[in-house]
Amino acid sequence: MYSRILLLRFPQTEVKKPIVCYLAKDYDLTFNILNAQVLPRKEGIMVLELSGNRKNFKEGVQYLKSQGVQVQNASQEIKRDEKRCTHCGACTAVCPTDALSIKRPEMEVVFDQSKCSICELCITACPVRVMSIRPTTKMFFE
Repeated sequence: MYSRILLLRFPQTEVKKPIVCYLAKDYDLTFNILNAQVLPRKEGIMVLELSGNRKNFKEGVQYLKSQGVQVQNASQEIKRDEKRCTHCGACTAVCPTDALSIKRPEMEVVFDQSKCSICELCITACPVRVMSIRPTTKMFFE
């Protein structure tokens, strides 16, 4: 599963079309609308989490661009739900930057956000699903 948070800008001519719905129907992608707004001049801005296999993801993004939608990666970061973590260490085995490590002798998983490259390997490695990707700013939506 491949997942990214995208910032989409819809031109005035495309705002009323169900473009995002076709991502699910035609490209077998799932989406979660994190935020959306139609601006006074009727341009649309949407923050969307888009997921699916890599091939379909790339084709879906190409489809969006062919419809005149500007697509950008949203600023994002990896978050860990500290309360739910069982400290199993599965995430530390896949972390290429040592952002996730085991603190000894306590045997607790420690997450150093400053070392994280946002490769997302920890998200799929975690059996408890305490790792997630989130936007780092509210981006245009106050």
